[in-house]
Amino acid sequence: MDIGGNGGGLPVNNKQRAMIPNKSRGEFTRNPRKDSEGMSESPDLEFEYSDTDKWAAELSELYSYTEGPEFDLNRKCFEAEFRTHVSEKKWTELDAAEHRAHAMRLLDGLEVTAREKRLKAARAILYMTQGTFADCSSEAEVQYWMRYNIFLLLDVGTFSALVELLNMEVDNSAACSSAVRKPAISLADSTDLRVLLNIMYLMVETIQQDDPADKPEWKIIRETFRAELGSPLFNNEPISVMLFGMVTKFCSGHAPHFPMKKVLLLLWKSILFTLGGFEQLQSIKVCKRQELCLPPLPEDSIRVIRSMRAASPPASASDLIEQQQKRARREHKALIKQDNLDAFNEKDPYKADDSREDEDDNDDNDNSIEAEAFSLERDEVMPPPIPHPPSERVSFPKGLPWAPKVREKDIENFLESSRSKFIGYTLGNDTNTVVGLPRPIHESIRTLKQHKYVSIAEIQIAKEEEFQKTPLSGGEEEVEMSSTELLYQGILPSLPQYMIALLKILLAAAPTSKAKTDSINILADVLPEEMPTTVLQSMKLGVDVNRHKEIIVKAISAILLLLLKHFKLNHIYQFEYMAQHLVFANCIPLILKFFNQNIMSYITAKNSISVLDFPHCVVNELPELTAESLEAGDNNQFCWRNLFSCINLLRILNKLTKWKHSRTMMLVVFKSAPILKRALKVKQAMMQLYVLKLLKVQTKYLGRQWRKSNMKTMSAIYQKVRHRLNDDWAYGNDLDARPWDFQAEECALRANIERFNSRRYDKSISNPDFLPVDNCLQSVLGQRVDLPEDFQMNYDLWLEREVFSKPISWEELLQ
Repeated sequence: MDIGGNGGGLPVNNKQRAMIPNKSRGEFTRNPRKDSEGMSESPDLEFEYSDTDKWAAELSELYSYTEGPEFDLNRKCFEAEFRTHVSEKKWTELDAAEHRAHAMRLLDGLEVTAREKRLKAARAILYMTQGTFADCSSEAEVQYWMRYNIFLLLDVGTFSALVELLNMEVDNSAACSSAVRKPAISLADSTDLRVLLNIMYLMVETIQQDDPADKPEWKIIRETFRAELGSPLFNNEPISVMLFGMVTKFCSGHAPHFPMKKVLLLLWKSILFTLGGFEQLQSIKVCKRQELCLPPLPEDSIRVIRSMRAASPPASASDLIEQQQKRARREHKALIKQDNLDAFNEKDPYKADDSREDEDDNDDNDNSIEAEAFSLERDEVMPPPIPHPPSERVSFPKGLPWAPKVREKDIENFLESSRSKFIGYTLGNDTNTVVGLPRPIHESIRTLKQHKYVSIAEIQIAKEEEFQKTPLSGGEEEVEMSSTELLYQGILPSLPQYMIALLKILLAAAPTSKAKTDSINILADVLPEEMPTTVLQSMKLGVDVNRHKEIIVKAISAILLLLLKHFKLNHIYQFEYMAQHLVFANCIPLILKFFNQNIMSYITAKNSISVLDFPHCVVNELPELTAESLEAGDNNQFCWRNLFSCINLLRILNKLTKWKHSRTMMLVVFKSAPILKRALKVKQAMMQLYVLKLLKVQTKYLGRQWRKSNMKTMSAIYQKVRHRLNDDWAYGNDLDARPWDFQAEECALRANIERFNSRRYDKSISNPDFLPVDNCLQSVLGQRVDLPEDFQMNYDLWLEREVFSKPISWEELLQ
């Protein structure tokens, strides 16, 4: 049941349980024997999902460790220019007028024709965006001057000049042809591009950080920059479209020297800044629902997920064998009749095992998510709950965390089946007539309608159908030219190529990918000119390469998720267009292949050297690195970027498969269930939620035996995932009576998408029958028509031949 053998999950044996319940005291104590053998239950991961990591972490991930010597080179370029025009003062001692004057001088240096002089000016500007660190004594001071210098540079017009230079470097055919011919590409081949992309990334990343202490003029600059970045001001297209073009050029093999990690990071931050993050998405969704007169959302999904707790991972095969052996030794205990659905004769996790059951029912704690002691294995228990800030608490009555939802279509199906059963006729789309139906059916319909949820997508689909049915009387559609709409229009002509390029790079960066000769080289901006000669240098480069790949996965997963979510909110068919091309490019098996590894090892990987991270490395004295210190890594419980990437990829998979039976069947065909079950070993609530969602949609197709063997996972789905009131996900009834024509489903969707795109964006192929016709005689005859010169010269001949010499039958004409 695996794509590629036993590729994931932690090794499990009889030593795994290091926690045993001490029921006499009502608490849990460690088993010293098992502790001494080093196998203990892993704690919940203290991970808070957000748009990005902390600012310092996002800055440090821009640079590879092999770029370390360039920090000093940037400083020297700045100081050479600075000392020529300014006194011996430090940069931090000058006043605002002197700062501005020097920034203007450096900007002029970007416009010289000599490449070497231009590169020196760019390095000097890069040193400014890095916070003029030689004059600072702490990381906080570096970050302060970074922010000050970047707003100054933006105010004098640096970003526009950088975009022009970047365009020039992208079109530099000499550099591209030189890189194509080289057998091995290194950092030196992308020097100019890296300097420009570094400056642009630092500017976008710094300005998008909203600091309450910012000056009023900075806030104005920030909003202006956001609008410019998302509008077609640079080269008549949004900056994101130009960066997408760089990605496809790199993947086509015409520009293998492009520093792809930096391009992807800048693309991600540009999309995030111009379109908005997950908090902004939620607020946009609320506003759109108000505009469409739809009822408010039943809950704030971000806060609900943050308040959830992780469940213990499901039992693996060796655990189940061990449990059976334990039960065989308990011959003195009376046999207890168990529910016949319980495949392994385990007790119901929802029933208390002692007389405290009544006390638990009357407990005053109304936050059932925090109070749950849910365990997916009999002898494994949750560690003590980790305290969370009280501001993040969401109080619910005892019960499930999500309000159930029902679609209009579900109510129609329920009514149709009820009418066929009790009356023997159907009424089509009528959801109000209940004549002849029993009273319990009336109550069921009332309950379904109470929880009816109408999505924005349903309204958009209905409006689009109306436009297609009545192209003349429907009128012109008013399209709001938001940043999302402008971006979609920009990437629409080449969107399939962009999706394929991103997935190609994701495949090359995935840890499960094997090195192949035909795969693209994504290490152009991390490999040094001279390969390492010592063990220590090799270890450092190995860490750098792994970190480099992890950052690429993080950027691509964030880009895809942000685009899917924003397009879905802007118009459902924009989302469907992108999603369908991701599916056609094999995104679903690619993500499953990514998870077909030891996911716990990936999430706890220590591919970072904290002393070499910016800005730590430019402020503090660097200690001597040793092989032992590199092996030890940092002390973090998990790697933030890797857990962020995993959650993003799971969310993308959910987006692609939701309400799509053909794609759900792809999950079944690719045997995703065991891969996803292994991902449940990660004790992080948000990641578990999206894994359980993916398991829920395919449960009915996995067969009764799978459901019997995975009752604990089924219970977790029931407890964590939102319910659709009349969804029989746990039983798989009447599947044989509803064979899905998968190809027809995708073809129908594709036809709807093409009609939408041609109606809204392709004005060149509009149907001439639907164009307005001028029937007014005066206006037609009054139009000025420019006749060619040869016609004017021979006008008399034309009159004679075409008018005077031809007889006209006025009677026939009048009839």
